[in-house]
Parts: sequence; C-alpha cells; structure tokens
Amino acid sequence: MTGILDFARDYWWLIFPIGGVIGGWAGSIAKYNEKRRKDKIELARIRATAQTEQLKLTTTSVEQLRKTFKQHDALNEKWFAYELDLATLIEYPLMTDMREPLTLAFHRARVHAEELRPEAPRLGDTETTVAPADFADYREAVGDYAAAFDAAEREARRRKQAGFSPIEREALDRARKLISVASDSGATAAERQSAYKKARAELDGLIDVPPLAAERIERQIAGALERGRGD
Repeated sequence: MTGILDFARDYWWLIFPIGGVIGGWAGSIAKYNEKRRKDKIELARIRATAQTEQLKLTTTSVEQLRKTFKQHDALNEKWFAYELDLATLIEYPLMTDMREPLTLAFHRARVHAEELRPEAPRLGDTETTVAPADFADYREAVGDYAAAFDAAEREARRRKQAGFSPIEREALDRARKLISVASDSGATAAERQSAYKKARAELDGLIDVPPLAAERIERQIAGALERGRGD
C-alpha cells in the first residue's frame, strides 16, 4: 500500500493524461454501444420492410384481380356484340375474317387471355391464392387482348365491306335484310324460318357465321315455331 502511495506522490502528474485516456475509452465505448443500438433498430426496420415486400410478392389483392376481371369482361361484351348479332357482323365482316392479320391477332389474344384467366375470388376474400407471376401474365394478356381488339375493330369499321365485290356487297345487303326479318318477333314463324335459310345461303362463302349467332337466331325461330304449333 505504501508503494502505491509513494508512486502516486512521485508521479502525481500522470493522473491527468491517464484520466484523459480512460475518459476517451469510456466515450468511445459509449459511442460504440449507441451505434450498435441504432444498427439493431435499422436492421429490424429493414427486416420488417423485407417481410412486407415479400408478402406483396406472394399475394395478389382481390382489388387488383377484380379490376382486371372487369376490363376482361368489358372486352368480351364488345366482342359478343359482334358474335351474337349477325346483322352487325354483316356490316363489319372483317371481325371474323381470319385471313386478316389484325383479326387473327385479336382472336389469338382473346383466347390466350381466356386461358390465363384465374378463378374468381369468393365473396368476402381480401386476398387470393393467385401467384403474382401468374396474375402479371394474366393482366398482360388482357392488355394485349384490349390492344388487339381495338386495332381489329378500327380496321373493320374503316373498311366495312370494302374487301367485297359489288355483287358480293349486294348479297351481304340482302342477307342483312333477311336476318332482320328472321329476328322480327312480329313476323310469322314460317316467314322467319324462310328468311333465315335464305340469309344463310346469301352468306355462304362470304362470311363465317359464328356458332353463337346462328344458335341464337335458330333458337328464336324454333321458339316461334313451337308457339305457332300451339296456336
């Protein structure tokens, strides 16, 4: 103990630089600890953000899906206006002419979008089981469908029946008038049936009649015939 007191007495002047060193060490340790604390907080924030982003990458919101469904359904409605209405199709025959590149591209895009369409979410669902990559492919396919339909429709409305000869255009005009009679509920069943047969004969070799359009008119005529038998 005496030795320590003697050392302190003889070398008292060293207390100040040593104290400074110790104080510096203490300050450095405090700064280091504070930096570690901030680093831990930042790391926790980064992990939380990464988990949120990962969740976004593994789920597709119902809102996103329904929005794309709505766009898809609207496009189908536009196409059905041609597919189900033979009179409209006669006026714009390019919409089913697969020799036309724009028409072919439209129909391919339509089929592709339908193939990629996922199952609709159930009522009350807030998330779906549709993988984001699958949804992205579907949304892109619907966008391609929209662009292809718009291009085909613009061209069909621009050209109308321009690709047909005068004689063929006369046949198309007769067919359009006959279809009007065949669809007229005020005409007799026999008149409607006869008009439809003549219309199909006029269209033969000129326009490919969509099955749905033919089925719709034939079903109307069949109903008229049944009612006629019952009178």
